[in-house]
Amino acid sequence: MKLHELKPAAGSRKERKRLGRGAGSGHGKTAGKGHKGQKARSGGGVRPGFEGGQNPLYRRLPKRGFTNINRKEYAVINLDVLNRFEEGTVVTPELLKEAGVVKNMKDGLKVLANGELNVKLTVKAHKFSSAAAEKIANAGGTTEVL
Repeated sequence: MKLHELKPAAGSRKERKRLGRGAGSGHGKTAGKGHKGQKARSGGGVRPGFEGGQNPLYRRLPKRGFTNINRKEYAVINLDVLNRFEEGTVVTPELLKEAGVVKNMKDGLKVLANGELNVKLTVKAHKFSSAAAEKIANAGGTTEVL
C-alpha cells in the first residue's frame, strides 16, 4: 500500500443530505418532512415526554419522598485500601487523591470498616464509621476528624 492508494473505509464517510434542492435530488419540495402536520412546521415537534395530550407517565406515577438540597455526598474508602501506605504515614484526603485511591472527592471523605488494617497510621477524614475508628485504634493508629 502506498500513500496515493489510501482511502477511507467503505461506508465510513457519509455525505450530508442537501434538503430542498429540487425534485431530482430526492429531497426536494417537502424536504423529507412529508405533508403538513406539526412535525412539518418550522420549529414544529413536541417536547420530550409529551404523549399527544394523554396524561403523561411522569404525571400518572405517584410522587414520594423528598430530595434534601443540602445533602452531603462523601467519597468512601475501606480500611483494606490503607494497607498500601507505610507505617506512621499521615493519611489525608489530598494524599489519597494523589495516590489515585479516590477519584472524585465530593463533600468530604468517609472511612468505612471493610477489611483489616495491618499498619499503624494517622488517618484524617471528614467522617469515620464507629467500627473503622475502632479498627484503626486497635492497629495502633489514630483518627482525626477534619
